[in-house]
Amino acid sequence: MRYEDDDRQSNNVEDRRGQGGGFRFPGGGGRGFQIPVGGRGGMSFTTLLILGAIMLFFGINPLEVLLGGGQGFPDISQQIPQEQKQVPKGDRNPFDIPGLPGAEAPGQQQAQPAPKGVDEMKVFISRVLADTEDVWSRVFKSFGKTYKEPQLVLFSGGTQTACGTGMSAMGPFYCPLDQKVYVDLAFYDELKRRFNAPGDFAQAYVIAHEVGHHVQTLLGISDQVQRAKARVSEREGNRIQVMMELQADCLAGVWANLNDQLKNRLEPGDIDEGLNAASQIGDDMIQKRTQGRIVPDAFTHGSSAQRVDWFKRGFQSGQIKVCDTFNSGEL
Repeated sequence: MRYEDDDRQSNNVEDRRGQGGGFRFPGGGGRGFQIPVGGRGGMSFTTLLILGAIMLFFGINPLEVLLGGGQGFPDISQQIPQEQKQVPKGDRNPFDIPGLPGAEAPGQQQAQPAPKGVDEMKVFISRVLADTEDVWSRVFKSFGKTYKEPQLVLFSGGTQTACGTGMSAMGPFYCPLDQKVYVDLAFYDELKRRFNAPGDFAQAYVIAHEVGHHVQTLLGISDQVQRAKARVSEREGNRIQVMMELQADCLAGVWANLNDQLKNRLEPGDIDEGLNAASQIGDDMIQKRTQGRIVPDAFTHGSSAQRVDWFKRGFQSGQIKVCDTFNSGEL
């Protein structure tokens, strides 16, 4: 990805690294939305899978009981005013976003040069988050909504969230209750070494996926999903959760497209890095690697092929309306 020293860094990064936390069974929180990875610190993936079967992987949230009711699945097209659903003509931007490509967003923060010798990974994450802010602010403004920027929390080992105790073994995740993205940067080393998914765009894709969950929360999709899952079996709840995760992958692809229009960020090989990351962390690949067999009914994020396909759909179109996984004929 193309970043220069004077590219803007987000002010919404909170650094909790070194504050401790460690592993604790989260006794009172719901699940966040995360990319599942194997355990660290001597805990096997199987052990984590058992511990997380209720609180993480199978989507149990204490709010589900309170939020029961509602009808049907969310239709992402309903979040966009009618005039925005038209197929773009010619070179018209799919969202008719003012200033794309290249214009400065109203009220954009001053660029913050990165001092020499600083934490380069933190700087990179801050710049990616700034890019998500710039793109999604324009998108929301284009259909009459205001984008509320999420915070991104860097932590090590474990940290408290409104969804319970966040653990490194969970991988990056989003908590809808406090609208924050949580990342232990050690995950990126594991992504490179264990999952064979190196590259700066692979790292950016992970952030864009979690920010996609934030977009779902702001559009009311997350609440609708929780209500739908509260009414069905665990197996069906997993299927709905897969739709949720694949939509976040698609929104990450939309962001990559629009961000490149706006900032000219992409370099040769970047998208291949993102597609490889999406493939390597598909449920089937993780299950095969960690337990030697594939159990489709236990999928919560989608297969490798599905994750690659939905990211590509978002990237190739750059249009949020193509990300309607809930009403798609097939995933």
